[in-house]
Amino acid sequence: MEIKEKKEISPNDRWAVDEFNGMPYRPLGDSGLRVANVGIGTWKFGYPEKGDGARVDEKTAHRIFDRAIEVGATFWDTANRYNNASGNSERVIGTWMRLNPDQRRNVILATKIFAPMDGISPNHGRLSRLNIIESVHACIERLQVDYIDLLYFHLFDSTTPAEESLSAIEDLVKEDAIRYFAISNFTVDQIKLYQSLESHFSIRVRVLAVQNKFDIISLEDDQKPGVLHYCAQSGVSFVAWSPLLKGLLTDKYQDLTGVGPGDRLYDEGTLNSALERYDLTRIKKLADLSKEWGISLNQLVIAYMLSRPGMGPIIPSVSSVVQMESNAYGGRITFSKEEILKIEEILTEK
Repeated sequence: MEIKEKKEISPNDRWAVDEFNGMPYRPLGDSGLRVANVGIGTWKFGYPEKGDGARVDEKTAHRIFDRAIEVGATFWDTANRYNNASGNSERVIGTWMRLNPDQRRNVILATKIFAPMDGISPNHGRLSRLNIIESVHACIERLQVDYIDLLYFHLFDSTTPAEESLSAIEDLVKEDAIRYFAISNFTVDQIKLYQSLESHFSIRVRVLAVQNKFDIISLEDDQKPGVLHYCAQSGVSFVAWSPLLKGLLTDKYQDLTGVGPGDRLYDEGTLNSALERYDLTRIKKLADLSKEWGISLNQLVIAYMLSRPGMGPIIPSVSSVVQMESNAYGGRITFSKEEILKIEEILTEK
């Protein structure tokens, strides 16, 4: 097992930097954009005191962001509808950006659009030209930035011609409202549809990444199989959401006596159903292996996922600085072939 350490970069080599503050970077799809191996999922960042369903308040989020810069976890993932369609995940990022304008260049911001935010008419959702353009400008306002680095379509829209949606993306890139484009919760056939239209537009409209559900226990969404394999074959980065299986793939749930209020599965009331649904014996063996190697379970999972062909950055949700630091450390680990085989023996045993 190799741990990448922070290195000093000479002025003559700055053009060839492949890490930031000790965090290795990797290309996003077939592009020149590099992103941190491990970023931050901000799904539950917001204003819980306002009843928006958030779990991480603004003060805590800002501490996480401050430390994330220091450890190189600079790929931040959000969406306009996170926390009951409040836009508050974006707003929390925005207040940090307002206070730290000098860090904007160091952060890759990714957000998503699709469903309605502030209206109920038929034009307040989906991927029409009208909704895409209005939604993107509203995201920029909440994020308090001049542009979005990476914009995802949050879902596939079967009711709007794909050409219309992609033409809106091209125009937004031309006006520098967004820099790169990706999609989320798509099937292989839906990805292929978008790719089949790329020749009708400029290089700006290439699909660089697909963000779908994936973890090493339950694997991909049963309704969207084969996407990771397709990404590996087609030069698209696969960005996994819920990579730590709502926290089950962390040391937290290895001792259930310590689980209670404040822990996600407990608070959601889904702890018992999760314990019944997933293979806890397999998870326990992975946890034992991580202890043997002197790392945490989440770090083993993250480092292993990063070794998978086609895998892009990992964006686990966090609720504390400690969680973020631990995940970030996993992005610096590279396993040997023998270590990968040991992990896969556990994952594939009957």
